[in-house]
Order: sequence, then C-alpha cells, then structure tokens
Amino acid sequence: MKIGMVGLGAMGAGIVPRLLAAGHTVTGWNRTKEKGASLVKTGMRWADSPREVASQSEAVFSIVTDAAAVRDVALDPDGIMAGLSKDGIYLDMSTIAPDESRAIANEFSQAGLTMLDAPISGSPITLAAGKASIMVGGDPRAFARVRPVLLDIGAKAAYIGENGLAVQMKLAINLVLMVEVIAFGEGVALAEKGGVGREVAVEAMLNSVAASPVLGYRGPFILEGKMPETPLADVNLQQKDMLLVLELGRKLGSPVPLAAAANEMMNACRGLGLDHRDFVTAHEVYRRLGGMSK
Repeated sequence: MKIGMVGLGAMGAGIVPRLLAAGHTVTGWNRTKEKGASLVKTGMRWADSPREVASQSEAVFSIVTDAAAVRDVALDPDGIMAGLSKDGIYLDMSTIAPDESRAIANEFSQAGLTMLDAPISGSPITLAAGKASIMVGGDPRAFARVRPVLLDIGAKAAYIGENGLAVQMKLAINLVLMVEVIAFGEGVALAEKGGVGREVAVEAMLNSVAASPVLGYRGPFILEGKMPETPLADVNLQQKDMLLVLELGRKLGSPVPLAAAANEMMNACRGLGLDHRDFVTAHEVYRRLGGMSK
C-alpha cells in the first residue's frame, strides 16, 4: 500500500523501516525535517506537509505528543483531512484523551472521511523486535482493510470497539505499566535499604514471578551506568499519560488511587531534577527518601 507517516519521533521513526521492509511505499513528514533525513536515505519519501502526505497515501498514520498536536496535523488547512481521499483511512497512534480522539474523528466523519484511533503499545525496543501491539477503535470495516498493514508493524492488531475506546484501553494499559515500574523501584530500594546489593536485587526481581517484559528491558536501567541517554519514555512524557488517566477516572467516576500515587512519584522525580531520565528513575527517588546516597 501507499502509506503516510506523520510524526517521526522515536516510535514513528521505528515504524517506517518496518513498513518499508514489508514492501509498502512510505511518505513521511515531521515538523523538524532533520528527523526524517536518515529515513529518506533508506527509501522513505519526504512530503512538505501532512496534507501532501495524505494526498499520496491510501492510509495515513500519525503519532505525535498530545491532542493539540493531533489537531494541528489532522485538521489544519495543510493537515491530513485536507489531503485524504474519500476512500483513504487516517489512523492516529498518539496517546490522547478518548473524548479528544472522538471529537477529531467526528470532524472526519462530518467530512465523509474515516479516522481510527490506533494507539501502539510498546517501546522502540519492542517495536524493533516486532513485538509491539496495536489497538484500534472506529469503523470495523476500515480496521479489516488496514489490519495486514498493522501486522507489518507489530505482532498483534486488536479491534477494541467504537472510536475512542482504543485510546481508553491504551491509557488503562499505561496505568498498569506505570504502577508496575514504580513498584519495581520501590521494591528494589527496600531490598537495598536492608542490605541487598542492587544488582542482586534486580536479578532476583527479574527471575521472580513479578517479572514482566517491561521490567525485563527497563529494570536494568537502574544499574550503575545503564540509564540510557535517550529515555524510552521520560518522566514528563509518562506523567502526561498519568494525568490523562486521572482525568479519565474523574470523568467516569472510576477510582484510580494507584495512578494518583504514581503521578506523585513523577512529581518527586521532577522536583529532584530527574525529569530528563526514563521514568524508571523513580527508583532514585525512593533511595533518596530512604536516606541512601545517590
């Protein structure tokens, strides 16, 4: 297929090579053109606007920071809606509030166009390994058309329900992921305080029944010299998702006390100047609160 990719951050830039390898023609755009330079060298076509991307594509993906950015790339005069054909499909992979996603999808529907929310669950590491999963909300017939493309990106593509429900599911998953990683940091810090070496504690955790894929690749980051310079998800980005979870819980009347606690740990990370790090750095906050040295 002719595929468009709007947003070439860590995840967008990881998706493009997988689409190219599967034989698709990919046209990309990013607000900062330099981010697309290496992808152009590998075969991606460059467009000067989201509208131009859409005009050259049968299906267009976007993956950007927040709802305001989605609105910009989708609904601006030079946006995706302006270039998408009547039989084209727009899939937004961003993690935003369900109501925001539904509102944008409604704009497309009123214009006689199709938008799906299609958030991706995974990190650049799981994406590169072909283990990411994609959830989709919206027209099931449109999902059936693009499902083969989604399976070229990740291992699983699941239809969740109507517009907005896929991003709601993504927020629920991110809540569990966030609490799990923070609990890991809390547990390791507790073991350290009692005299267990950090490397021993991490290895024991990763070989226990509490182990999971996310802890498998992220847990070792807390070891000396292992914190990546480019985080998989820094404190600010992860807190953005927790704030969306808290607001969704408020709207639905569904209690999310663990999300609230996780959000407070992100506040503590920011207060200590650790917001540039991957959010597993919450372990460092627990150490400091427990009176341990850096």
